[in-house]
Parts: sequence; C-alpha cells; structure tokens
Amino acid sequence: MSESFLQFLGCGDAFGSGGRFQTCFLFQSSEQTVLIDCGPSSLIAMRKFDVDPATIDTIVFSHLHGDHFGGIPFFLLDGRFVSKREKPLTIAGPQGTEARVRAACDILFPGSYGKGFSYKINFVEMDFGETTNLENLKVTPFPAVHPSGDPSQMLRLEMAGKVVTYTGDTEWTDNLIPAAAEADLLICECYAFDEKINFHLDYKTLTEKSASLTAKKRILTHMNHEVLSNLDKIDWLTAEDGMTVQL
Repeated sequence: MSESFLQFLGCGDAFGSGGRFQTCFLFQSSEQTVLIDCGPSSLIAMRKFDVDPATIDTIVFSHLHGDHFGGIPFFLLDGRFVSKREKPLTIAGPQGTEARVRAACDILFPGSYGKGFSYKINFVEMDFGETTNLENLKVTPFPAVHPSGDPSQMLRLEMAGKVVTYTGDTEWTDNLIPAAAEADLLICECYAFDEKINFHLDYKTLTEKSASLTAKKRILTHMNHEVLSNLDKIDWLTAEDGMTVQL
C-alpha cells in the first residue's frame, strides 16, 4: 500500500477571506496525482507550493461554481504554453462538466478551446451513488444541497487504500453521513460560524451533527471572515493554505 497525502493548495472561500487561495486540494499517492477542485487562484497556489501542473493526472470537480472550477481555463492553457504538457488529462465532475469547461475557456479566452491542445483531455461526468473508476482513483458522488447550474456533489474519493471525503459546498444533508463514514479524512466546508446561511454549512450545525460523522480526521475549509475570527473557539482542525495531511 503506497503512502498518500492531501495538501490544501487553497482553502479559501469565494471572496478571498483571510487572504487565502480559492479551493484547490492535491490528493497524491505513488499511483496517481489528483486535483480536487480548481478555483481561479489554483495555478498561482500551485506555483507557490512547488506543484508542477504537468504532473496532475486527474481533476475532479465537486460543483461548477467559479470559485471551485474557474481556474480550469488557466490550467489548460498553462499545459499548452508553459508546462508543455504531453500526457493525457482526465477531468471528472457532475453532468454538464464538459460543456461548462468549454464555455469557461471560450468566454475567458475566445476560441481557445476550439484550437485544441497538445495533449488529450478526457471528460468523465458522474452520477450520484455510482462509483466511477478513474485509473487508480475511485470516486463516489453524493447529492449536495447547493444550486450551481448543474448537480452539486459531495465526493468520496478512494486511492491507495485511503478514503478522502469532501463536502464541496452544501447545507446540512444526511447524505453526508454515509459519504464520510469511516473516511480517513473529511474535508468539510464551514462558511459560517453560528449563522445559518442557505446552501452552506456552519460550525454550530457541524457541532450538533458531529457524532454522526465517523471520519477518522476532520478539517474545516472554505471559511468566511467570521469563522476565521473565531478560530480560538473551534475544536475541529482548520485548514491553512499549504497545509499537508499524511493519510
């Protein structure tokens, strides 16, 4: 069984609270290198933390809001012009992913997608409750409560014998209980501290539901300014940009 780790390249919210990069996590083992979400600042974060974009085998999106997938046009163009990528790239996400990625590329850099790339891009669109095999990575999506134009997913990812569950953005749903069951790591968005905000989780709710979440380790991410100003009152681990967790 190979050693694996999760690095928070970006753990911020949509608005850069606390000066943090937007959502982007690196899930890596000797078998495969995976990017979970790719917010607009992801390429900057990768340069800062010495992650070569050309080494990424797979990108998995939780949902298609800009702060979670808006970095993909820059990532793809970097592969063509800077990193000189040659190996294929798999992009997986909810139904609608390929159309949204193509549209994002052509809105930000008109005609860029139609010109093609020097490497092959394979799109995989996933359905709730069905496990998708992406080479050595297994991904099972669960329904999230977070309108984003196409289905929003919580992700249960398994690689090299380790399980990482990521809530994406969602308000509380009991779907999180099986998604996180006995996971080695639960990455849980916590946009608010004690205020309930539609379609997002808050620390008060997570505290109330904590006993039902049986993951071995739990880390909060996607925190707004209020959460960041109350870190001394939070018992859960909280993410920082660049933080690495051995699995």
